[in-house]
Amino acid sequence: MRGACTSLLCGSARTEGDDDGSGVVPFVSGESRIANRESRIVASSSVARVIVCAFLCLFALSGNAQNQSDDSQSAIRDSQPSIEISLLTIGPGPIFWERFGHNAIVVRDNEAGTAIAYNYGIFDFEQENFLANFAQGNMRYRIAADRLDDDIEMYREESRSITEQRLAFTPDEAAALRAFLRWNIRPENAFYRYDYYIANCSTRVRDALDKALGGAIKRSTEGRSRGYTYRMDSLRLMAAEPLLMLGIDLGLGPYADERIDFWQESFVPEVFARALRDAQVAGEDGAPRPLVVDEATIERGTIAQAPDLPPDLRVPFLIAGIALGLAIFGLARSRSRAVRAPAALFALVFELFCGVGGLVLLFLWLGTAHQSAWRNENLFLLNPLCLALIPAAATWFRKRPRLGRDSTIVATLVAGFAAFALFSKILPWFAQANLHWILLFLPIHLAIAQVVADGRRISSVRPA
Repeated sequence: MRGACTSLLCGSARTEGDDDGSGVVPFVSGESRIANRESRIVASSSVARVIVCAFLCLFALSGNAQNQSDDSQSAIRDSQPSIEISLLTIGPGPIFWERFGHNAIVVRDNEAGTAIAYNYGIFDFEQENFLANFAQGNMRYRIAADRLDDDIEMYREESRSITEQRLAFTPDEAAALRAFLRWNIRPENAFYRYDYYIANCSTRVRDALDKALGGAIKRSTEGRSRGYTYRMDSLRLMAAEPLLMLGIDLGLGPYADERIDFWQESFVPEVFARALRDAQVAGEDGAPRPLVVDEATIERGTIAQAPDLPPDLRVPFLIAGIALGLAIFGLARSRSRAVRAPAALFALVFELFCGVGGLVLLFLWLGTAHQSAWRNENLFLLNPLCLALIPAAATWFRKRPRLGRDSTIVATLVAGFAAFALFSKILPWFAQANLHWILLFLPIHLAIAQVVADGRRISSVRPA
């Protein structure tokens, strides 16, 4: 929208200038013809003089008004900065990796008539060892520059919302930012190490703008908070993808539960755009003024916006955990193999999920650079020891289940770790927000441990 308004203004100024140049000549030649006619018609000379004077006054006023209009248009052109900086914010997209939204720095060169969008967070699946690097947390993303109109057209086709905020950059600040972006776009400078929270598309945009403004954005956003955490933002933004949201929740460690200020929360493009509305910079006179000069909604989009808060899963998970625990306890103690079969199948899948999940969490902690997954307290629930209980769960399919002492010890340890996870919530050293997962897993671990402990009694029953 800003590009359309700027083009229209320049077009109008050029059109008015052309009309002005072609309209002066007829006025002058008309005046000359009246003067010649006046000298030949003596009887009406006095009337002619009056008419001529009136016309001369009219032409003078018209010429003065035209000159004032030209001066006004010239003043508008002179007052318009040659380089304008704005922030383009794009809402969530239809693909899961687009759920967080996106943003870009727009640089308009009004003299050259160009508008370039600089986008960070660009990745390529065809990049060598992309998946391996992704798993290890060594992701290399890059910056790209595109024509603004091309970007807007693409996001419109995806039905995403588009908002543009024009920022109060001085000519020197705008020139410095453009020079930095042009340097950054060079192939040898374009790549950077990506991090979901501290080096994504939005934080790189934030850092570039803040550097050009001498730290004004950081001063306006640091220390101010609405009490959110990285986990809260991640889960609410992924609420439209429930399974992926739950997987992310399980994989995040206590790092994601630290309270963050608006500077840190700017990893979310929509939050960063909101924070800029309250940011201020020093004007030419030294007085503070709003950073956002104006804001325009280019496209409203049709994709639903993320909720303000993530879903609260504590009650539904507690109900599900108790129900599953009671079902396992009741079915697995039955004398009928057919009745025990559903409990055995569930136990097999559950122990396999917990054991493999625990190994994945250990790998993320000890073998990768994903600091947001380090020291994950869900290891008390997704315990690699659960893999040792798979043979015990498999015996529930037999006519006469036989459960040894080793299985009882392992099951007791697994249940004990899960119980400690609940107790740890009162300790200051365990701050991870995983109570809902404890309420889901603990009753199931307790039920399986009790059934395994009663293995001798189950082994002695006769099949139906």
